[in-house]
Amino acid sequence: MQIAVLDTLRQPEYTGENRCEPCTLLNLVIAAILGSVIARKSKLGGAVAVGVSIGLIYLRGYLVPGTPTITKRYLPPAVLRWFGKDPDPKLASGFGRDNTATQSSSENQSQSTTHNTPSVTDGSTGDAASTPESKSDSSEEELEAFFLNHDILEPCTDTDDLCLTDDFEADWVAATEPLVNLDITGELVADTFGMEADVHEGFELIKQDEVQILQSESEWIGQWPSRAALIADIAASRVLQSWVSGWNSFDSEERGPILNSLRMFLETCPTTGGDIQLSEEVVESCCSSHRVIAVSCEESGERLFEHPLPDSE
Repeated sequence: MQIAVLDTLRQPEYTGENRCEPCTLLNLVIAAILGSVIARKSKLGGAVAVGVSIGLIYLRGYLVPGTPTITKRYLPPAVLRWFGKDPDPKLASGFGRDNTATQSSSENQSQSTTHNTPSVTDGSTGDAASTPESKSDSSEEELEAFFLNHDILEPCTDTDDLCLTDDFEADWVAATEPLVNLDITGELVADTFGMEADVHEGFELIKQDEVQILQSESEWIGQWPSRAALIADIAASRVLQSWVSGWNSFDSEERGPILNSLRMFLETCPTTGGDIQLSEEVVESCCSSHRVIAVSCEESGERLFEHPLPDSE
């Protein structure tokens, strides 16, 4: 009976690895103040109040209702960093060791990818990829030029935007179909991005809820919001082998942002073939929340792409 009651009180989303230390400290201070007030009339009552409060904080993560929401909304990022918490949670954007929400609107506007991208503004065919001097040089314009120069994207016929060319989209869909029911392994994903396993360690693909995470024994490498997003990247990389001369010579740092960005232009869901929808959603960590633009499969809800909004806080 007691175990059942304790299980009812437990909230795993706010305890264990998900515990927010600032929330815990704040509530412990509140518990101490509450206990001292009660102790003025009854020392035993004060001790009981503190004991019960600590128990609730341990089981639930907080004592005062609404603490997690208040902390995420109002606690300054500097305070979170003081507790060792990253206020900018990792986004499941695909390949990249630093796919995190950026810390300012200016960074969001100047950085569309997480790694250096090939410079193709000179009209080259992609045989040689030059590396920009900094991440800020890795811009949307460079990626658009790359896609346009290789006939991957073209101006849309009905809107002032860019769309996949019919030929590339047909090849992408054809390359996707065999992957839908295939067992996707860490080695396959690593090969997609031109990565070779170290002699002493390999690659592992793990799943947390819907998120697909690629990691080696020593480091986290990338994460995708869904299996559908990962399949889309693998298929796109295979198609680009015949569309971009020298694609196999591109390293992982160059392939990553190209494949991550291409997913934005999907018009059908890789796994279901259904429609794609654009929405605004919230990505949360233990102590912060961020609004993102999300591209998802309409039928299955599988997320294909997410990017922080400029005014995310």
